[in-house]
Amino acid sequence: MSEVLEYNWSPEKMIEVTLKEPDDFLKVRETLTRIGVASRKEKKIYQSCHILHKQGKYYIVHFKELFALDGKKANLFVNDIQRRNRISQLLSDWGLVTVVDSSAIEDCAPLSQIKVLSYKDKGDWTLESKYNIGKKKTVSAQSA
Repeated sequence: MSEVLEYNWSPEKMIEVTLKEPDDFLKVRETLTRIGVASRKEKKIYQSCHILHKQGKYYIVHFKELFALDGKKANLFVNDIQRRNRISQLLSDWGLVTVVDSSAIEDCAPLSQIKVLSYKDKGDWTLESKYNIGKKKTVSAQSA
């Protein structure tokens, strides 16, 4: 196991992206719900990244970056950033976004660390988000 290195994060290190069409925001947002770290035995996928729209710009951010932006304690590790970079690269490869500074995502995690669910398989999995943009966390009963 490699050493776990804490990442020295600042908002300037977020990955800025551009969209071809305004509608692409929703496509990217939905796609990101199906990309993350999987628990295969539970058939659950933990969403790693979100698309953030801030001051007219778009960013692909790891959920821990969102906690940091909120002023909460976020233990952000190099590997989290490498996963974010791999996911940003995938979105770019698929033509969903253009990464403004591609050198910022050169340090990527291997694809084996990320699970990408196809749209048709998403009903078979539980999609879990650890951060909800623009929503206050409320406790609600899960309906089956």
